[in-house]
Formats: sequence, C-alpha cells, structure tokens
Amino acid sequence: ISARADWNTFRGNPQSTGVATTTLPANPELLWTFAIEKGVESTAAIADGVVYVGGLDGNLYAINLADGTERWRFKADAEIKSSPTVQNGVVYFGDGEGVFHAVDTSTRRGKWRVVTEGEIISGAAISGDRLAFGSYDQFLYCVGVKDGNEKWKFETDGYVHATPSIADGLVVIAGCDGFLRGINLSDGNERLNIELRDYTGATPAIIGNRAYVGTYGNQVFGIDLTSREVVWQYEHPSRRFPFYASAAVTESVVLLGGRDKLVHAINPQTGKPIWTVPAGAKVDSSAVIVGDRAFLGTDEGEIVALDLKDGRRVWQYETGNAIVASPSVASNRLVVSSLNGVVYCFGEKK
Repeated sequence: ISARADWNTFRGNPQSTGVATTTLPANPELLWTFAIEKGVESTAAIADGVVYVGGLDGNLYAINLADGTERWRFKADAEIKSSPTVQNGVVYFGDGEGVFHAVDTSTRRGKWRVVTEGEIISGAAISGDRLAFGSYDQFLYCVGVKDGNEKWKFETDGYVHATPSIADGLVVIAGCDGFLRGINLSDGNERLNIELRDYTGATPAIIGNRAYVGTYGNQVFGIDLTSREVVWQYEHPSRRFPFYASAAVTESVVLLGGRDKLVHAINPQTGKPIWTVPAGAKVDSSAVIVGDRAFLGTDEGEIVALDLKDGRRVWQYETGNAIVASPSVASNRLVVSSLNGVVYCFGEKK
C-alpha cells in the first residue's frame, strides 16, 4: 500500500480538496463493520493499512483496513469529534476537554499533548515540521510536529470549529466569526481576511489560488487568495438552507451537499450551477470525489455515489442511521461511520 494511496487527514490532503488518489470498484460491496458503542462524528484517517477513528466514548480506535479487527485503542480525556491526521507513525487529534494529542502508533502511547481552553472539533493540517489546529477557545494554534511546542497562536472572534487548510505557506480558516482568514504558517501574521457575513463550520477547499467554502448563510464562496477578493457567490434560487459540509473540488467542479437536501455541483470558475440533485435528506457529510463519481453520506443514513457529469445516482447503500462523518478513500476501499457508531468498509470482495 503506497503512502500516496492513504487518506491521512480529514479531506485527504492539506489543501482539503476531498479528492481520492485511488479508485473504487463499480459496485462497492460491504467488506466489514466495526462497532463503537457511543457513536461516531469523526471522519476516519487511513494510513499504512490502518483505519484511525475517534469515538464519542473518548477512545481513538486503530482498526485493520484489511479485515476490520481492532489493533488497539487510546483513551483520551473526553469524547472525540476531531478527525485524526496521521503522519510518520504519529496520529494527531483533539478531544472535548480541549486537549490535543499526538499518539505514537507503534508504542500506542501519547508522545505529547497541548492543552487549550475550549473543546477541539477541528482536525490538524500539517506542512513540513508544523501543525495547525483550531479550538473553541477562539484560537488557531500552530505547534511543532515533533514536540507540540507552540510556534504561535492566532486569536479569532469566534470558535475555530473546522479543520484548517494549508497551501503555499498560508493557513486558511473559515470560522464561526464569519471571516475567511489566511495566516502565515511561518510567523502567525494575518495575510488576508475576507468577510463571509455568516459563520461557517466547513473547511475551505483550495485548488490553485482559490478557496471554496460554504456558510450558514446558504451561500458558497469562491475566493481568490492572491487578489484577496470574492470572485463569486453561489446561492440556490429558492432553497435557503445552511451549508455545513466541506466542498470537494477539482479543476472542473466544486461539489457539496447542503441542509437543503440537495447536492450542488458548481462551476469553479464562474460559480454557476452545473447541476443540483435531491439527496433525499440533509447532507452534513462532506463528499469525496473518486474518479468520475462523488461519494457522500446523508442524514437518512444512505451512502450514495453520484455521477459527476449529471448527478445521477449510480450506487447506494442504506445504513439506517444518520451519517455526519465524511467518507475516507484509500487502497481501493471506502470507509465511513454512522452516528450510532458503526464503521463501514466497502470495496471489492476477493
């Protein structure tokens, strides 16, 4: 299993594009399930044949991707809603007590921890020897990957809920204070600050010099990070509902589901709709693009695949329980968890 085929962080890479680097079979079959008693909101990370997922029971689980058996678990200080990030044999995540953990995957022990003043739902974005994450104490933190020593912290005017993205030395966050901010990874200075008017729970997806993010004000923004301006705003003509899910982006599409029970495909250059299709329920799960399909979960508990060209449904699976976590795709397998704590793995039966 090559490292490139991993899904080691919330949206698959530091730019948070939500695009898989491996394929899936035409009709993925259920290979295994794994139960976590109190439920799951955290999106799984997959690295070196291991699935890492946080439970609302306060445990981080390491599960074999091959067969769904538990390898080990690590007890945090409180429930884990933060999506783990894995790099070089260390898994990073936050918990509901505001503690950010680095756990060595071979010794299965904590390497270091950072204590913040608010719960941590944000995952981590890593670039080089630095790691950035947000806390409900309204700060964005940047620490050293090896030791957790603080490099800087940046205060915002609201909870930092979503996982940051990193592109070209810029940490990009969209926050509960209604701003999209770009902070220098090197020194913590703010380089750009764009008013989105409404708070957002989504992670900005970055491709080229543009960031794409949806808000609770029912809009999706296309933002030029170089000229520091809003290039377009998309809004459905009649359905006024928040976007909580993060967008998946390629050169040709910005794709996300909304609480309006629709999935929207938007032209990244113009902000005009390519298509919108009914999802059957609200969508808080962030889509993942795999080849010419997009996979996402719904509040009704369906996992669906849509054709990127026209949005038609080409595959589905009923779990019977709401899905808030996003799919993770690695090594030709798709892993997604439902709110009641079942982790599902799909792929090709040998």
